[in-house]
Amino acid sequence: MGEATIELVDHPAGVCVRRADGSLQDLPAIWLRERGSGAGQFDETSGQRLFDPHRLAPDLRIAHADRVGDGALKIAFSDGSAQVYDCATLLREIAGEDGLPKPFPWTGELSPLPCFDWPLDGRGRLRAALEAFVRLGFIVLRGVPPEPGMVLKVAETFGHVRATNFGRLFDVSSRPGANDLAYSALALAPHTDNPYREPVPGIQLLHCLRNETSGGLSTLTDGLAVAEALEREDPAAVRLLTETSVTFRFRDAETELTERRPILQRDDDGLLTRIHYSPRLDYSPLLPPDEFARFHEARMRLRRLLSDPRFEIRFLLGQGELVMFDNRRLLHGRTAFDPQEGPRHLQGCYIDHDGPRSLLRVASRGSERR
Repeated sequence: MGEATIELVDHPAGVCVRRADGSLQDLPAIWLRERGSGAGQFDETSGQRLFDPHRLAPDLRIAHADRVGDGALKIAFSDGSAQVYDCATLLREIAGEDGLPKPFPWTGELSPLPCFDWPLDGRGRLRAALEAFVRLGFIVLRGVPPEPGMVLKVAETFGHVRATNFGRLFDVSSRPGANDLAYSALALAPHTDNPYREPVPGIQLLHCLRNETSGGLSTLTDGLAVAEALEREDPAAVRLLTETSVTFRFRDAETELTERRPILQRDDDGLLTRIHYSPRLDYSPLLPPDEFARFHEARMRLRRLLSDPRFEIRFLLGQGELVMFDNRRLLHGRTAFDPQEGPRHLQGCYIDHDGPRSLLRVASRGSERR
């Protein structure tokens, strides 16, 4: 089946898209007028629109349309405006493309790991690392100087650091009286961080300053791959986990955070894209007995898949290595370790999703990738 194409209609004048399945859909005049990029349409410095499309007349129509040049259209509108449109650009927008690679769900067989040497000198190396991050949800950086605070410098390369009640930077090491199990030597099952917060931190960075233990292996699980596997096995379970909100709660002497959200979330296109999972911090809702039993069974099925070794990768994060991962897609954890063997000291921080995504779009300008 062929690709989508832009087609012209003569009577009345119009523009439509023929989709891969052969169906035709008109492109409304207002929709096209919003996307005009001719002189006077946008501010050259800011790129922001100079006209208000909300004020366009509801009966705006296409007066005339012609093909010009290679893959372009010139469209004249009933309000006297005339604009030139690139068909490929229109088709990308119609397809909902955001200029980023599509996520690639992975299992424990993922090999090799997406490792890159720090610093990411040059546009090509930065772009390769960002593309791997968007596709896989994580990257490992090698050769990051094991100096306190260095994780912040790396984070600021990709975006803006998001401070939480743990600070802009937090230390992950075993210590008595800690307000989170992350600051112990216990094994940590797969989980996402801060599901009790709004917004949930999008990306986490963990930098190893020292690791002289035989345990403490880092673990990552692709929640996207697990959610897709569960949907293949039990669509009803996924429906319950996307439609039922649970309460996530964190409390210590100075902080109390509570948020309600589903364990699994879909995007506007209905695709499973986010997971919020931390059995140490969640509380199931009060439901009628039969509904509660079905919800709990769905949650148990998800847990079994998340704990299945076929979905997990394990690796030793050594001194000078840093892992950056999508906290709304990947679940992280670690194996137990003996602090008597030696110190294990990581430093971490959070950044938002928009930083790496913006960087990748800018790094890809002028390239042939679509």
